Amino acid sequence: MEIQVLDKKFVPFISEGKIQQRLEELAKQIEIDMNGDVPVFIGVLNGSFMVVSDLVKHYKGACELSFVKMASYIGTQSTNKVNQLLGLDIDVTGRRVVLVEDIVDTGNTLVALKQLFDQQRPEELRIFTLCLKPEAYKKDIPLDYVAFEIENKFIVGYGMDYDKHGRNIPEIYQIKE
Repeated sequence: MEIQVLDKKFVPFISEGKIQQRLEELAKQIEIDMNGDVPVFIGVLNGSFMVVSDLVKHYKGACELSFVKMASYIGTQSTNKVNQLLGLDIDVTGRRVVLVEDIVDTGNTLVALKQLFDQQRPEELRIFTLCLKPEAYKKDIPLDYVAFEIENKFIVGYGMDYDKHGRNIPEIYQIKE
């Protein structure tokens, strides 16, 4: 069923069930990879709030959680400029960190985040993203956990917005062209 968010129409793309299944699978993989260590999950606001919430629900080991806030979009377009709006409020020095993104497309936000975290000197920084647009991603930062590789089309829902709207939609919709 097609939906409308502001002036754009969107069609169903990834169901809530598929999202939860992938998050459960990847949470188990992260737990195996952590091998008993207590990771710090760092969600990148605003888009990752649902992803982080559901990912840590599926994660059965001990963990800590915090957030950073970055912004790089206006409407449906990346501005190619990343602003840090809310900094890290937890010491990650010597810790194993799993950075949780909603989507990686250009990778500009990821570059800014990597620079931010390199200054903090974690023992390890792993990158998790719900969605990756391989066609748009040209950076050399490896992604450790990718739930879905998608085509380079605008999506909304499950925390991701179109001009501040649509974050509360429990599944992911793709723009109708």
